[in-house]
Amino acid sequence: MEYTVQKLGRLAGISTRTLRYYDEIEILKPARINSSGYRIYGEAEIDRLQQILFYRELGISLDRIKAIMGNPSYDGTKALKEHREQLLDKRKQLDLLIANVEKTIASSEGRIIMTDNEKFEGFKQKMIDENEKKYGKEIREKYGNETVNKANEKVRAMSQESHAEAERLAEEVLEILAKAFKTGEPAGSLAQKAAQLQKKG
Repeated sequence: MEYTVQKLGRLAGISTRTLRYYDEIEILKPARINSSGYRIYGEAEIDRLQQILFYRELGISLDRIKAIMGNPSYDGTKALKEHREQLLDKRKQLDLLIANVEKTIASSEGRIIMTDNEKFEGFKQKMIDENEKKYGKEIREKYGNETVNKANEKVRAMSQESHAEAERLAEEVLEILAKAFKTGEPAGSLAQKAAQLQKKG
């Protein structure tokens, strides 16, 4: 089936302006332009738009999506499987936060007593999941699953104060590293300070 800009916009729940912009930046070109000058989209374009919207839902920039989908080794089926895993992770995080809110409501109504650790379960899990996404493969190869799993359990058991301090230290390390990078001295005093803070964290 073929669609004009208006029909595809209605089908996908996005504006015609967005579709025109996608054409302009060459992330989603129409299959053809008809004799009346209308953009016409076919099945391949519909599938591509679905992939784009999946990536957008995961917070990926249009420039990055264009680079991913423009790669000659891009595999649509593999990408869908990756989307599914990321969405399942997102759902798991939302489920944790919903459960946390429900417990907090029950606690504020006096139906249960909530420990300080329980109040921050969802947020700690988010930090663990983000670390796994960024560094999981590398650190598991380097230190092994058992060591990483134990470290994750320590994060889950952190007090509110320890959790806040860990987040503060991580932010400070990033700020110092950014300053060190600007100085052009990777082994300078700022970089050494960042390394000491990282060790403390």
